[in-house]
Amino acid sequence: MTVRNRLLVLLAAVLALAAVAVASVLHASARAERRDQTQPGGPKVTPGVVDLTAGGRMIFRNMAWGPHRDELTTVPASDPSGPRTASGVKCLRFYAASGTGVCLQAVHGAVSDTYRAVILDARLEVRYRYDVPGIPSRARVSPTGHYAAWTAFVGGDSYAGTDFSTRAAIVDVRTGKLTSTLEAYRVVKDGRAYHAADVNFWGVTFAADDRTFYATMATKGKTYLVRGDLRARTVTTLHTNVECPSLSPDGTRIAFKKRVPGLSKDAPWRLYVLDLRTMRETALAESRSVDDQAVWKDDHTLVYALPGDYGADLYSVPADGGGTARRISTAAVSPAFVR
Repeated sequence: MTVRNRLLVLLAAVLALAAVAVASVLHASARAERRDQTQPGGPKVTPGVVDLTAGGRMIFRNMAWGPHRDELTTVPASDPSGPRTASGVKCLRFYAASGTGVCLQAVHGAVSDTYRAVILDARLEVRYRYDVPGIPSRARVSPTGHYAAWTAFVGGDSYAGTDFSTRAAIVDVRTGKLTSTLEAYRVVKDGRAYHAADVNFWGVTFAADDRTFYATMATKGKTYLVRGDLRARTVTTLHTNVECPSLSPDGTRIAFKKRVPGLSKDAPWRLYVLDLRTMRETALAESRSVDDQAVWKDDHTLVYALPGDYGADLYSVPADGGGTARRISTAAVSPAFVR
């Protein structure tokens, strides 16, 4: 092949690659533009005031395409599929209690995204900001509003496999003091101090005493429900095969996702409730795999997210193992109930 022909081939290859790049950019731009446009048949969303102390409300991340996608929105808890009021505050994960909110956000950079946790007051004004060392995953606030917690993936991006690493942090909202990782706590396993390099924590949930919390601990290929003590800075194992625990409002039960043998490795979980007094497990009526930290609407009902057309939809199921699961809101994730 002559030098001239080689140059022609090289030029053609460069032009082809340029065409592919332009097409990719135009496709991404068009997709982003569609996301900013309200879609027919979607929920009605209008801007307004969102207050974390207004009782009888459900607050969540709006996933519907349109100008308010990813914003915190609110609806009456009694009408979760009703018209939404959007706050203007965007979150990837969110939770709130007693006038305190925790919002996990992406910070978009020129080369890559970083993440942060923002502590919000009742009017969604920022109180504190903290860097988050990976992809946000879980968020919780204590019933008193005095503590907030979050989990991030620092290695991997899914709980389905075993090749991942998480970082769970807790902050005292009254002082701003941050415990950046629960790995700083002393672990008590089977009545003895436990040390292992592979320990991971995620899915913190708080009791109402401003001292006790629960979380998942993973080590040596197993997961455990642990009870934590904020004052003693200890965690103690209680029960095996528990992930993403959520403490009931009355403090007597833990909702959690459990790996069930025989299910797909990509969707291995079923929802259960654990009685903390008897350690008896109750399987719930949701037959699909739930990769979420369920939220207690009240002492009798759980709410959680499953994949949907816009990313996720919210479902509810009775906490006693009876009844049926039902969809309560489309294009929504990370709910919190203001009681």
